[in-house]
Amino acid sequence: MKNWIILTATLPTQPSGLRVKVWRALKATGAASLREGVYVLPEQAPSAQALWALERTIAEAGADAHLLVVSARDAAQEQAFRALFDRSEYYAELLQSIKQTRATMGLASEAEWRKQLRALVQQLQDIQARDFFPGKAAARAVDALAALRREVELKLSPDEPAASGGSITPRSAADYQGRSWATRKRPWVDRLASAWLVQRFIDQQPRFLWLADTGKCPKSALGYDFDGATFTHVGDKVTFEVLAESFGLLGDPALRRLGQLVRSIDIGGSVVEEAPGLELVVRGLQSRHAKDDALLAAASEVFDAVYAAMQVPDEQQR
Repeated sequence: MKNWIILTATLPTQPSGLRVKVWRALKATGAASLREGVYVLPEQAPSAQALWALERTIAEAGADAHLLVVSARDAAQEQAFRALFDRSEYYAELLQSIKQTRATMGLASEAEWRKQLRALVQQLQDIQARDFFPGKAAARAVDALAALRREVELKLSPDEPAASGGSITPRSAADYQGRSWATRKRPWVDRLASAWLVQRFIDQQPRFLWLADTGKCPKSALGYDFDGATFTHVGDKVTFEVLAESFGLLGDPALRRLGQLVRSIDIGGSVVEEAPGLELVVRGLQSRHAKDDALLAAASEVFDAVYAAMQVPDEQQR
């Protein structure tokens, strides 16, 4: 059984500012109410530390607060506590939103589709951030949003690759020097990140080809991120992750984190808090650079910066 954090707080009616501040802070943590003035949160929740800070805030304001770490007395109480954090209702609302969005697929513009997808992704991430015991409802919502994203990408970019079910072949970077690397023109996040990975960690003198028709990819070129390419999606891994695993680069924690970030933007899934910011930056770069070589050069500086940031432990970042 898990440990639980119990916060008890007795707040004055006036002034109301402290009550509002505490209520907002509790809502942000995802804590559940056992009764008025008594709140519970799983000890392993990412927001648990905020309850300790909230106890200090209440005490410093001259009010009464106590924080306890307890275990459920038996399996029944453990289940009762867990039930307080059932988010299935919120996932059901998200599934309904996805259904309604799909119904309008033939009517929206590309800009509107992107906007709707971002809103749905944000809705999912908000739920996941407060879902400390994800189950089947969470999995259904993730799968439904991934399927919708796939439908949108196929509508807007018919040549977006489908994931294969094959294995990832180990390769040596020494055998891939001075090669031509070909992908679809007007690269999006996965293609840009993959190109950055190639020139940063794999091929010291790469040449990139931007294809209008992937069916005309030169036989001498290494295709990536399209159906039938040498490197493309495998299972739930995007092309960036497949390249990184192929060349034995996933021993680098920062590259693993960057792969999760690229996957979050490209196909959705787990919450990655940096995803909306990076997506916005790449869209801005696309609008500023009409030529794909210039786009890659500008995006490479961004990925350099993101990679450097991900090498710094979270506790050292400000």
